[in-house]
This record gives sequence, structure tokens and C-alpha cells, in this order.
Amino acid sequence: MRNQYQIHGDHIDVSLPYNCNPGDGALIGSMFGVCANGGSTADDDVLIVKGCFTLTKRSLESWSVGDNVFWDNTSRYVTTTVTSNTLIGVAIVAAANPSAIGVVRLNGSFA
Repeated sequence: MRNQYQIHGDHIDVSLPYNCNPGDGALIGSMFGVCANGGSTADDDVLIVKGCFTLTKRSLESWSVGDNVFWDNTSRYVTTTVTSNTLIGVAIVAAANPSAIGVVRLNGSFA
């Protein structure tokens, strides 16, 4: 069997799991990414799974550069809280408590 190149892998065509605006985070199974175009539940979109993004964070926590960050799929924000959340990357800019956004480098692949 020959291993044939399929796609670059940093942009994945998906069916949205819930309503998303462009730039919102979305979790599909264990794959997290940022919606390129947004849309309604089950609409086709492109999920960007690699890169650095400004995302909505849990306001009442501070971040340091290099902190692991997780996606809370119930509240749909990024947090440093591990419990029941999915690791999505690391903070690349310190974020204050309180603050509504944080800058994240996505891992690009997940277990």
C-alpha cells in the first residue's frame, strides 16, 4: 500500500456541532479548532486546527505564558481548568484576571 498525501491538515472541512460565528472555537470529538466562516448547527464550515488565535477565555482566571489551556465545551470558552475539559494548546500571552480574551497556540492534534 502506498501512503498518498491527502491534505495539509491545518484546515479541515467539517459539519458544525453547534452554532458558531467566524473565529469561535468548536470541539468535534477530540478535535478542536477555530471556525473560519461560522454558521448554524450541521452547516459545512472549515475548522482551522493549527495556529495562534485570540479566543474567549474564562474571565475570572489569570494566565501565564506557557500555561496549558483547555476547552470548556459547555461554556464554550478556554480555561486553565483541567477537569472534564479538552486540552487545546498553550497560552502565548499572559492574561489578567479578569479579562475576556486570551491568546492561544493550538496543539493541532489531539488524542
